[in-house]
Amino acid sequence: MPVTGVPTAVDAPRLPSRFVLRSPFAALLALCATPSWADATTGATQVVDAVDLDALIVTASRGSETLGQSLASVSVITRDDIERLQAQDLSDLFAGLPGVSIANNGGVGKSTSLFLRGTESDHTLVMLDGIKIGSATSGSAAFEQIPVDQIERIEIVRGPRSSLYGSEAIGGVIQIFTRRGSAGGAAQPFFAIGAGNRGSSRAEAGLRGGIGTAGWYSLGLGARRTDGIDARPSTGEHDRDGFESLSGSLAGGWRFANGTELSINWLRAQSENEYDGSSQNQADNTQQTLGANLSATPLAHWRLLLNAGQSRDLSDNFRNGSAVGAFDTRRDYAAWINEIDVAAGQQLSLGADHQRDRVGGKTDYAENDRRNSGVFAQYRAQLGAHDVQASLRHDDNEQFGGRETGGLAYGYRIGPALRLGASYGTAFKAPTFNELYFPNYGNADLDPERSDSIELSASGAIGVAHWAVNAFETRVDDLIAYDADIEAPNNIDEARIRGVETQLGARIDDLRVQAAWTWLDPENRAPGADNGKLLPRRARSSGRVDLDYDFSRYAVGASVFAAGKRYDNVSNSSELGGYATLALRAEAQLWSPGWRLQLSGSNLLDRDYETAATYAQPGRSYFVTLRYTPPV
Repeated sequence: MPVTGVPTAVDAPRLPSRFVLRSPFAALLALCATPSWADATTGATQVVDAVDLDALIVTASRGSETLGQSLASVSVITRDDIERLQAQDLSDLFAGLPGVSIANNGGVGKSTSLFLRGTESDHTLVMLDGIKIGSATSGSAAFEQIPVDQIERIEIVRGPRSSLYGSEAIGGVIQIFTRRGSAGGAAQPFFAIGAGNRGSSRAEAGLRGGIGTAGWYSLGLGARRTDGIDARPSTGEHDRDGFESLSGSLAGGWRFANGTELSINWLRAQSENEYDGSSQNQADNTQQTLGANLSATPLAHWRLLLNAGQSRDLSDNFRNGSAVGAFDTRRDYAAWINEIDVAAGQQLSLGADHQRDRVGGKTDYAENDRRNSGVFAQYRAQLGAHDVQASLRHDDNEQFGGRETGGLAYGYRIGPALRLGASYGTAFKAPTFNELYFPNYGNADLDPERSDSIELSASGAIGVAHWAVNAFETRVDDLIAYDADIEAPNNIDEARIRGVETQLGARIDDLRVQAAWTWLDPENRAPGADNGKLLPRRARSSGRVDLDYDFSRYAVGASVFAAGKRYDNVSNSSELGGYATLALRAEAQLWSPGWRLQLSGSNLLDRDYETAATYAQPGRSYFVTLRYTPPV
């Protein structure tokens, strides 16, 4: 299994093209493009209440708004969804979301790449409680190491967001929020313990509540282990590759009499991971984030937000118990955001942020420190049936200089049951430390990858059903890939990515139905023999249907996920077949409110499939959980 820090082939080579409307489809997008409030009507695809238009989100515009107000395509996953779906990791939650493709290298705890709307895995910005996370060397976040035990909520924003966040947000932004308590609330313990086949087990426990009427706190611990599967049978290491993790979180806050609120949060997850490889086959990993947030209202029409913190990604790598390498990357991040009400239904946001990336460990990089400062402005307005959002940002990076990005979105409501809209946005991705400076590999002359995107959407309601359709096209230039002529990474690739996302959600008495389907055409536009081929590890078609039924003290549910074929390499000569999986779940309330016994089964048809060539996936799996969650 490839590890954090070193250049590997985990992520498909990058390929992309200039933004020119060369087809009827592109022309249609130009006329009708729309930022979707898809999930404002359908909910978070398969995992959020389909009619919760008043749910507050903060990631899409870097300010508070409801799903119904947002001009972005947003999915929200709540703590209730995590427990109802009996998710074991983030892959369980993300699989089947609109626009999401996932590649995993051998099961639980193994390297997991997420491709949002067909872009590269390092084209999605990931944040935890307002702080940017991820490895500065590889450029990607370690989703497989983030424990769902400590998560309260996840917001997934699809589409370019560099005009608000800067580098990395070409495909979108994912923000994870850890658990928190409520001011004035009583102390509430929570607890879960479970076990399954392949020696799998997990436990979580914690306490959250309030301190008087002004303060709140939350703390939690979690542990997980599994014997795993033979992650890569073709290597001849016929053994099970296990995974163990231990995590903890701590958060607290205080709201002062004048409305000012101060909060702190900390998350740490440590893991031991085994895999198959010729140069290394074990890694000890640590993910840690520490942050603080201050919000205030200095004037009636002025809201202020300050947040700062640090994220760390550490990896010690071994071969049969002998150390072979270590990486320690740090991201220091601070942001200052001002929201100003300029008129009824109109808001201006002004902000600045600063990021410093540092690389440590046993690898000698030519440069191990980089800073980036950015300033942005955003205008949002709700004018009757018309919604407008415009944003502009300038970034100053000490390695590649200045970069400007922008975004424009428009929405129009045709009565209460239908909304249309259009959006256009530019984005960029700064090269990683590996691409720039890794010994005998990096190229310090690389330029940032850049993109242009247009989108259209329509969403509405028919009776008890809510639906949404999004269509988009993204063109990416100067994508970084290995150039054999210079034996180093280079800006040589181009890609054109088209896609359509459809969603449907309904609540019929005690029956919940959620369905999503994504069609994707991620085409390589780089000159040469591979022009016109599909970008690796993205299925052209994928979908998911979730059915959940509650009756009295019992609940049952089923999920079906299907994905078409994909290719593992640039030349499309290595095909990965399509597959479908079935998951079932059930739970029963026990002797008192809050106590539940849960049973889940995944891949119950025991399908044999791969999302990355030569890397196996778990077969039929079972898990039983005893859980206590205080009733609301």
